[in-house]
Amino acid sequence: MTIPRQLPNVITVVRILCAPVFVWMLLADGGDAGPLRWWAAVLFIVAIATDGLDGYLARRYEIVTDLGKLLDPIADKVLTGAAFVGLSILGELPWWITIVVLVREIGITVYRFIVVSDHVLAAAWMGKLKTMAQAVALSLALLPLWTIVGEWIFWLNGITMAVAVVLTIASGIDYIVTEVRAARRRTR
Repeated sequence: MTIPRQLPNVITVVRILCAPVFVWMLLADGGDAGPLRWWAAVLFIVAIATDGLDGYLARRYEIVTDLGKLLDPIADKVLTGAAFVGLSILGELPWWITIVVLVREIGITVYRFIVVSDHVLAAAWMGKLKTMAQAVALSLALLPLWTIVGEWIFWLNGITMAVAVVLTIASGIDYIVTEVRAARRRTR
């Protein structure tokens, strides 16, 4: 089977374009657990879940591109960043968490653009683990599950969010250490 060479990149761009629709639905609901909140959560989950699809297709059909390596983590950051900011605007997530996450995400993204002429900084295993943890934590925070299972779900949300924040910081440190070591090897 042959697929169009740019299909993985198209999927990635569609994921990026889902972010403003998701934010609108989340904020239009005003923090209520109404239909727009549920649809916003579902859109986020579908968009973040397709992260694996674009990468799988690119590797499976040997159509990995530098553009895809650059855009894929940006799509993750746009989606998760939108969710963090949206939840903080609604007062459901402390701003300090959102700021810590955004500083790490924006810092790594800016660095990717700085070094793109030298090399493409692809997602590392810890960065992928961080994205998975953020996706789970944000999905739990976005879904108004408290209306179904009760308020104990807030404890689970807090635990998954703490894991996501720790992995966010750890993966940022991992990127920095890896790049410093690589730079030292290149200058030898």
